[in-house]
Order: sequence, then structure tokens, then C-alpha cells
Amino acid sequence: MTTTISGTAGVTFPAGGLGNPAGAVVGTTDTQTLTNKTLSTGLVMGVSAITSGTAVASTSGTSIDFTSIPSWVKRITVMFNGVSTSGTSNLLIQIGSGSVTTSGYLGFVFCTTTNRGAYSIGYLLTALVAADSLLSSNITLALVGSNTWVQSSVITDYSASVLNANSSSGKLALGGTLDRVRITTANGTDTFDAGSVNILYE
Repeated sequence: MTTTISGTAGVTFPAGGLGNPAGAVVGTTDTQTLTNKTLSTGLVMGVSAITSGTAVASTSGTSIDFTSIPSWVKRITVMFNGVSTSGTSNLLIQIGSGSVTTSGYLGFVFCTTTNRGAYSIGYLLTALVAADSLLSSNITLALVGSNTWVQSSVITDYSASVLNANSSSGKLALGGTLDRVRITTANGTDTFDAGSVNILYE
């Protein structure tokens, strides 16, 4: 199979290839920056498939929101780095489509010193916290299908007064495509006073 070069028709590649490329021809060992290209399947080596949000200091306010999450996202990891609040209300995550959903969650949480049964206002992450709690963890949210999201986490509390591990799991069927994640407390009034929070999505 040969390449045909014509003074009037340009370069014609072998059957099965391109006729007359509109841009520069790139060889198999050349480097090319892709712009406005769609990858229908597979991943490009050296290019991350995970997008990081912007870390937020969890040092004020009653909630921390991550919004404008793309519609194609199938998994979200919420990261706690020494997170603390002003009181003893347990921490939770709420998700939403257009607005935060505050009911309909199903799940359970327990820790090494106590436990808590079913809950519905969010993905409850802790069963026992103190004002000096320092929480660190990766919390996973994954799309099962039909806008149903499942959650799982193990959170370690390094505070001197509590010092335990919390394990939780839950699910929620959203009414639409997820576009936001909120970190807050069960009573909604305790304020964040230490640490930082970020998300990864893919």
C-alpha cells in the first residue's frame, strides 16, 4: 500500500486511512496536544481521569458545598483532613440535583464506642463526636444507576476525648442528576473550626 502525492489533489493515504487531513500529519512517535477532540473509548496514558476540586478550609460556617459537579460523574471521593466542629452533632454528607436533598437517605453508622441506627437526613458519617474531634478520611459516593448513589466510609477521630473509628454506609435515589455535595452536621448549627475538605470526581 502506497501513499499518493499529487500536485493538485495533495496527499492521499492508503485505503482505510484519511484522505486529505485538514491539519498537520502526526506520526506514531510524534507528540501532539489534543484540542477539541472527543475520546469515545479508553484513556490516554499520562492523562488523569480524576478531577480534583479546590480544597476548602473547614474553619467556619455550618456547611461546606461543592457545586457544579459535571453530569458525567460516576464516583466522588470526599476527603477530610483534620476536620473539627464546635459541638457534638454528628457529621453528615448530603447530595442534590439543583438543590440539596435533606430526606430519603437510608443507612447505618457505628463506631468503636457506640452506635446509631437508621437515619434519613443524609449520609451520616459519625456516631460520636466531641468539640475537639479531628476527623480524617476518604468517603466514597458511587452511582449505581438511575440516579441512585451509595456511600461508604471509615473515619478516624484522633481527638483525645473520643479516639475512635466510625464506619458508615448508605444510599439515596435522587430525583435528578447529581450536581452538588454538602458537608454539614445533623443539627445544622454546629460550626466548622479546624481542618480542610476537598473532593475528587471521576
